Amino acid sequence: MTTDPERQARLLERLAKLPKAWVAKKQEVSEDLFLMWLRPEVPFPFKAGQYITIGTGGIERPYSIASAPYEKLIELFVEYVLPEYGGKLTPLLWEMHVGESVSMRPKAKGIFTFQSEYHNHVMVGTVTGVAPFVSILRQSERDGVRGHRFFVMEGASHQDEFVYDTELERLAAEHPDTVTYVTTVSRPNAERNRSWAGPTGRVNTLVEEYLAKWSLPKDDTVVYLCGNPGMIEDVQARLKPKGWNFIEERFWKEEE
Repeated sequence: MTTDPERQARLLERLAKLPKAWVAKKQEVSEDLFLMWLRPEVPFPFKAGQYITIGTGGIERPYSIASAPYEKLIELFVEYVLPEYGGKLTPLLWEMHVGESVSMRPKAKGIFTFQSEYHNHVMVGTVTGVAPFVSILRQSERDGVRGHRFFVMEGASHQDEFVYDTELERLAAEHPDTVTYVTTVSRPNAERNRSWAGPTGRVNTLVEEYLAKWSLPKDDTVVYLCGNPGMIEDVQARLKPKGWNFIEERFWKEEE
């Protein structure tokens, strides 16, 4: 019978043979959220919306890519999960410095990509779940996509967790007929939200209201769901019986 130490040794040996990605830049954006930019050792082609699997210390996890395929660095939006709450890889990533490296699976994966057969794209995410939407929107802007509309709905507990709000608000302002951006906080009375004047409530409870407001045709609309599994399950329970189309990303449920 193979022992755990033997399995761990084999895993470390296998990870050591994988390509590396070097930390090119890091930015802490809140008490438990950070951005990390990686420079792959080998070419890393991917589609907007896909994810990369990285690792260190014998631990691997997948993360959605926030950067678009045309960008030189791989941009990740990561939540620091404390070890006492099950965090294994993120505490290690949190402590990493520019110039250090992680292992990198050589191929991107995931089918959570731009669904071009639909013309209306409702993108519902919680905190780090916005990352693949950022990638898709950046690439769509770069490609000059026409005839499609993007409705991004992002929920968080606190307003400082909307890390890409400036970028998404800019897109919405520059392309008002193409991009709509809605944010909502679930803890409006929290001290961190004292200046908040926008929508309140969990994002999953607002989706039906905004779908009705936007008058979107079900047969030409797809709802993308990425983030907290509870959010995903609730939105599906609300909308599936009504005939809406879905695509979801929930690989991260073990640990962000």
